[in-house]
Amino acid sequence: MTFGSPLIAATAEPKPSLNQLKTQVEHLYNEIESLTEQYNGQKERLKQAQRSADLAKKTLAKSQTDLEEKRRKAGLYAQDAYMTGGIDSSLALAMSGDPARYLDRAATTYALQLQQGEEVSQITKAMDMAERAKASAKAREVEVKKLVTDLASQRDKIRTLVAKTESSLFKRALSQAGQSFGRATKIDIPIPGQGKAAEATKWALTQQLRPYVWGAAGPTTFDCSGLVMWAYQKVGISLPHYTGDQWTAGTHVSREDLRPGDLVFFYSDLHHVGIYIGGGMMVHAPHTGDVVRVAPLGNRPFAGGVRIAD
Repeated sequence: MTFGSPLIAATAEPKPSLNQLKTQVEHLYNEIESLTEQYNGQKERLKQAQRSADLAKKTLAKSQTDLEEKRRKAGLYAQDAYMTGGIDSSLALAMSGDPARYLDRAATTYALQLQQGEEVSQITKAMDMAERAKASAKAREVEVKKLVTDLASQRDKIRTLVAKTESSLFKRALSQAGQSFGRATKIDIPIPGQGKAAEATKWALTQQLRPYVWGAAGPTTFDCSGLVMWAYQKVGISLPHYTGDQWTAGTHVSREDLRPGDLVFFYSDLHHVGIYIGGGMMVHAPHTGDVVRVAPLGNRPFAGGVRIAD
């Protein structure tokens, strides 16, 4: 018998292609979108639970106040009964100078006592219900807070995965293009997503290396807001040719939630804008003497992101 190693060569798993990485990013985007909506829904339920708890507390406080007042009045009735109850009713009637008035007062007192007893019973029941409502609302609030915390944790995990996958996607594309941010190089990169935002991004990327010209919005030269306006026109969305108006043209999103096609603004006066493409990168028309190019977000003071379309 002979002994030896298996004759199987160890091979590393092949790296995913750019299109496979793009598909991974799209899948993660769908997951984070779904989780975000669940998160938003749970936050709304939390608000409702908090309102229910507040209402229960107010109801409980009112019930306690009412109950104390009823108890106080009941105590006065009891005191009066104690002071007069030692006399037999027939004797009290006989001693009364006005029997009719006595009977009337006795009937009224008895009726009030019955009514008071009923009110005390009702308010006690109401107080019990309020206590149960308060406990139920509190339990719901604790439950929803836990759900929101769990969803936020899941969302953060997916954000991390998106960032990691985007980073792999862009590193691969940049290395294939031999990109150096000191000089402009046209990059052919797959953009995740199928909606209008992704399509607008693809249109913007087709204009790489076109010259920057102040006030231009295509078809062969652009300034920063002109490139944004031109790209979104290509997908049927009209935007103004001014960064200040583009800033208010959509929904504001955090840097962590940027998606391809979101507008990214820079400087406190919002005088520069680009189109986010993922992986911490954007396509933009920088300034006079430069060309439309892909660049990282990090070398400018980020002011915010705006989502124009899905």
